[in-house]
Amino acid sequence: MTREELFELALTTDPAQIGHHVQGGFMSGLLPVNDDTKAIGPAFTIRLPGNDNAMLYYAMKQAPKGSMIVIDRMGDTRISAVGEMVALAAKSLGMAGIVVDGPSTDTRAIRKLGFPVFARGRACVTNTIKGIDGEYGIPVNCGGCVVNPGDIVYGDIDGVICAPADKFEELVLAAKKMDEMEAKWREAFAKGEYLDNLVNLDRLVNEGIRGAIADMSAPAKE
Repeated sequence: MTREELFELALTTDPAQIGHHVQGGFMSGLLPVNDDTKAIGPAFTIRLPGNDNAMLYYAMKQAPKGSMIVIDRMGDTRISAVGEMVALAAKSLGMAGIVVDGPSTDTRAIRKLGFPVFARGRACVTNTIKGIDGEYGIPVNCGGCVVNPGDIVYGDIDGVICAPADKFEELVLAAKKMDEMEAKWREAFAKGEYLDNLVNLDRLVNEGIRGAIADMSAPAKE
């Protein structure tokens, strides 16, 4: 399927559902400014140390439309690099959203703007434009997750996941299968039933991996 079709399909499930299948591809502690935010796109990475915003504004001009701007603040959790003006700039450039491993600011304005911003808390002390330092288009660390340029970044109220572009379709399809299974779970609960007809809980708990190995080792039925 095309990337556009894949993203449309991904938006019908949740990052948390995809998160059942990722191995370390999640950004710990980063949450949206707006609770109803849901955003997806390829990562455009920026490393932004200190209290200088010049590289952020410059780098966003180089990003393809539809990018998720991913900002590595190199451990700074005190000074905000993303506020109303950065969000407005990103929106005007056609970005899909911003993920910053540090605090955001101008919370009311960003909520009113409705542009997706994910951050590690809030702050009232902010960056200014100096033109001192920064890099873009390189692997970065965001929320404890290594993010490479072009990785797919997807976030909502529960947080942000990240996956290599060539693995993302597989993850989305696995998540959709879990959506289907959970629909059956809901039906069972609504009828006053439990999961036993769908999952062999006794064997899973009592035999664990041994039961799974036994199933795989059993002769195929004709």
